[in-house]
Amino acid sequence: MTASANRLDGAVADVENANIARIYDYYLGGLYNFAIDRQKAERIKLTLPSVDLLARGNRDWLRRSVRYLVAQGVEQFIDIAAGLPTANNTHEVAHALNPRARVIYVDNDPSAVIHGEEILAKEPLAAMAEADGRHPEQVWAHPAIRDLIDLSQPVGIILGGLLVFVPDEDDPKGLVAAYREALAPGSYLAISHLTADTVDAETRAQVDRMVAAYQAGVGATLHVRDKATFASWFEGMELIDPGVTLMADWRPDPGLDVDVQTPSRQLGYGAMGRIAS
Repeated sequence: MTASANRLDGAVADVENANIARIYDYYLGGLYNFAIDRQKAERIKLTLPSVDLLARGNRDWLRRSVRYLVAQGVEQFIDIAAGLPTANNTHEVAHALNPRARVIYVDNDPSAVIHGEEILAKEPLAAMAEADGRHPEQVWAHPAIRDLIDLSQPVGIILGGLLVFVPDEDDPKGLVAAYREALAPGSYLAISHLTADTVDAETRAQVDRMVAAYQAGVGATLHVRDKATFASWFEGMELIDPGVTLMADWRPDPGLDVDVQTPSRQLGYGAMGRIAS
């Protein structure tokens, strides 16, 4: 395989160890996962039986967010810490409404980037970029961003899988601000995040065990945050209605009967901010 300019030269996919992007793909019902990923995913699911529904709820929120952004005239998207571009992801949703939309998926996992490049091989307006979303300067400097994205024009930034991995000491609020400050007026930041604010004690204990299982299984540390912390990240932006809500309650599809009391639907916040002109 020839190394792509969109990832580190010589990078190869690790198929011997479980991979967080492929575990997520499995929860979404995708096909880009291996036996080791499925085994780890099922072990994690023993700790939080609704973890797959949580992943699908996050993907549903992403789809609604992208549809909203396309309706506002946004034609450029950067999905940061995106994992694999599968299961009706950003480029598919955007292109269904605007075939001219340009989409970059950013991830720091070489395996995700390699698999993603294969998936997007016939998509001239979508690309993978290997960069660490915790360092915006890496993202902006990446050749794929420079090739497809015009930062002087509005961009829709999706942070649906990044901040849950950023500890407090690394200043997630400051990270959001760094992205905000680099964007043109009329751009948007759509953010979702794991929470346990409104769940009962049993579900909260399950969430804690799930966090521990991710750490033990793939070495990934997840962080659970409250509504006030999440809302503070949107300072300096105009919150789009309905503001900060549970993901399931953020612009749900018309006619859909959403039961936000279901535990999996109470485990994530979603919101979107607009950078004023």
